[in-house]
Amino acid sequence: MITMEKVGLDAIENASRDEISALQLERLKWSLAHAYENVPFYRESFKRHGVHPDDLSTLSDLRKFPFTTKADLRDNYPFGMFAVPREKVVRLHASSGTTGKPTVVGYTERDIATWSRVVARSIFASGGRPGDIVHVAYGYGLFTGGLGAHYGAEELGCTVVPVSGGMTERQVMLIQDFQPRVIMVTPSYMLSILDEFRRLGFDPRRSSIKVGIFGAEPWTNAMRQEIEEAFDMDAVDIYGLSEVIGPGVANECVETKDGLHIWEDHFYPEVVDPETGEPVADGEVGELVFTSLTKEAMPIVRYRTRDLTRLLPGTARAMRRMEKVTGRSDDMMIVRGVNVFPTQIEEQLLKCEGLAPHYWIELTRKGRLDGMVVHVECTADAAATDARAASARELASHIKSVIGVSTEIVVNDPGGVERSVGKARRVVDNRDSNR
Repeated sequence: MITMEKVGLDAIENASRDEISALQLERLKWSLAHAYENVPFYRESFKRHGVHPDDLSTLSDLRKFPFTTKADLRDNYPFGMFAVPREKVVRLHASSGTTGKPTVVGYTERDIATWSRVVARSIFASGGRPGDIVHVAYGYGLFTGGLGAHYGAEELGCTVVPVSGGMTERQVMLIQDFQPRVIMVTPSYMLSILDEFRRLGFDPRRSSIKVGIFGAEPWTNAMRQEIEEAFDMDAVDIYGLSEVIGPGVANECVETKDGLHIWEDHFYPEVVDPETGEPVADGEVGELVFTSLTKEAMPIVRYRTRDLTRLLPGTARAMRRMEKVTGRSDDMMIVRGVNVFPTQIEEQLLKCEGLAPHYWIELTRKGRLDGMVVHVECTADAAATDARAASARELASHIKSVIGVSTEIVVNDPGGVERSVGKARRVVDNRDSNR
């Protein structure tokens, strides 16, 4: 079994900054050359921008190289980004493709081992330990969440319950019967599980779950507090995206919960200005960009994630941290000239007594004026008309004072907001249909 069980951490997690940087430079040179020599897209892109892998002498030289975007991956659908013969690819995953062709990612046997390793490291950082039962409620299939969590938990030496998403009552039954110590799931679906615990008359604080590893969507510290208090557990953030490898690119450490440590021996992070593409200094907010350092099947060079965050020094681990993702540069809503992120709405919702933490946002347009409608639901003990009206006024006031946007609030009956079994769909833009 892996050394983590004996020594707790991989040696690189406590290496000096100089040691980490030296390893990154060595691996970055290999990765750029691997992409250039084996992926026609990268060879042409590098030539078009007048750069060659040999131009990388220091880590800062990476800024000379062009970005990769989701559109580039879709343009090379299905296997055009692969750097190894298709026969060497042992696994394929893909995005849902709801906004166009899906983005396809491939893995060699070594890539699967690397992925399993970084997820195992993430689970350990979260507080999971060999021998724990891990309830995996991320979706399986082409989505990387379920199988990524599954293989990582097995690599750590855990017992895996591969329940996937959906059938919430069955989820609760299995948690009650199997007594898992760790759950891996989207935070929005964890709230659905919480609702089901209460509906069935179970006290969530008496459940066996002590560690929740939540990812695949932005979530707030207010939601963390809600879940931790409800279940008497630790809730930590895991980060990843299929284009880079899947879950396990970065993870919070349970002892600090102060941002996600990036596993920098496999993924080189940058933060850039979303408008200019120029790198910003550590500590400044911008768009997160990743370059893979060890991937064989599908190396990725300066991939623009569209996630907004900032880089911070390491604390519980030597590797740098990324602050909790505050939103995405491409899911940002502009309402009457104001930039709004769903997580900002969520933070205000969680301040309001009488409202459940389930919501979705509708963007409308009447004439030339944009509008925003926040659909929420009341709690069972606040279903009276007067209580609903007061809660709606309170939420609208919070949003106006903190974010600066006047908002219509629609308070539904308990259970009136559709529950997510995977990534929550937070925003529906009906502005074009209202013209």
